[in-house]
Amino acid sequence: MQPFNLASVLRRPGLLYKHLVQSFRNIQHDCTSFNIKRVALVSKMTRYEFLKSTYKDLSEGELKKHLDSIRSDYESLHQLHVNHYKCVDLIHRILKQHSIETRVVNRFQYNEEVVNWADLIVTAGGDGTYLLAASKIKVKDKPIIGINTDPKRSEGYLCLSKKQFPAENFGEAVKRILEGKFKWKWRHRIRVTMSGFHQNDEPVAIHDQQLLYPEYRFEEHIKEAESHFGEELEQRLHIQEMPPRVLPILALNEVFIGEALSARVSYYEIKRDEEPSMKQKSSGITICTGTGSTSWFFHINHLPIEAVKDILEITKRLTHCEVDLTDQKLMSKVASEFNNSLKFSPDEPRMAYTVRDPIVNGVFDAIRQQRGFATRIKINSRMWDGTLVIDGDSSFHFNDGAVATMEMLESDALLTITLD
Repeated sequence: MQPFNLASVLRRPGLLYKHLVQSFRNIQHDCTSFNIKRVALVSKMTRYEFLKSTYKDLSEGELKKHLDSIRSDYESLHQLHVNHYKCVDLIHRILKQHSIETRVVNRFQYNEEVVNWADLIVTAGGDGTYLLAASKIKVKDKPIIGINTDPKRSEGYLCLSKKQFPAENFGEAVKRILEGKFKWKWRHRIRVTMSGFHQNDEPVAIHDQQLLYPEYRFEEHIKEAESHFGEELEQRLHIQEMPPRVLPILALNEVFIGEALSARVSYYEIKRDEEPSMKQKSSGITICTGTGSTSWFFHINHLPIEAVKDILEITKRLTHCEVDLTDQKLMSKVASEFNNSLKFSPDEPRMAYTVRDPIVNGVFDAIRQQRGFATRIKINSRMWDGTLVIDGDSSFHFNDGAVATMEMLESDALLTITLD
């Protein structure tokens, strides 16, 4: 954080608010006063474990034979599994060496009771494990760090530096944390409030999700099918009388809303901040945090060098400006400048959204901005098999009549640790 400068603050009042908030946070979380006695070590589910649970009736030999039949490398998957748990055991031993009580849990054992018990949450895996662990943290004073257990095959953006702090060097990370040689970092998260149909549904793990209905693309033309929804209509009328519900999971990366079957068109009504609502058809919409701006949001909007060259070629033809289209360094610099502009800080209290492949025709206009920022987004579903997915893991049914409101609250921010 920049030193306090009264003149600059007076010129930009927003700086005063940011400075006061950061000062308050620093008072709340003095690094030197952080004392770790209990750690919850959350281990990822390896691909090998997932396959073992999926084909639980198969013996080890039968599993290997089945994987060979579908051209999957059993030996490689098993070795990665072994390597991961070597890292978990090493992290556990290091924590014990520092007299820190540790509970090793998997995704099914990790719950609110474990979070409340621990002083610090440590994840062993990649970004997916980190996101899972963060989703269970509902309070502001529960810090989390991640250790990348597969640095050769996983970037682990949310974890501690895989070069500086792999599992083998986790002891140095613990030492620095216990000595107060670290910085707190806040990451804003998205709160989703659901009303209408499906507001009381429990989340479904995305790999367990199934379609609720067959193809109803032409339902408006089939009168005979109207009776199919009689019982559902009664449920909707009852739910309309119930108060909105805040979903039990906060989004650290992003929220995706769209049809569960990606080949179908997603139909919904969207309202951003104080702008009027509008109906939209697209391939879905993603709404991300500053943390998520380096993930799916970035890859959706990422501009390749070839696109830069095509745009500059058209610009040159229309404006007669002199642009050297053979200058690869220039093309790369323009692309890099644009792509870096997509990212924003995790502590910024705003959301970025992207409408994927919006349909534009005589009936539906493109959204005023296909990509932009907002502090509050409200979406009314008009879908048959709609889904609202948080951080690529937890899915909520989001069909016709469901309403979701996305916003950020200071109290929902996630406390993390950096050792840079």
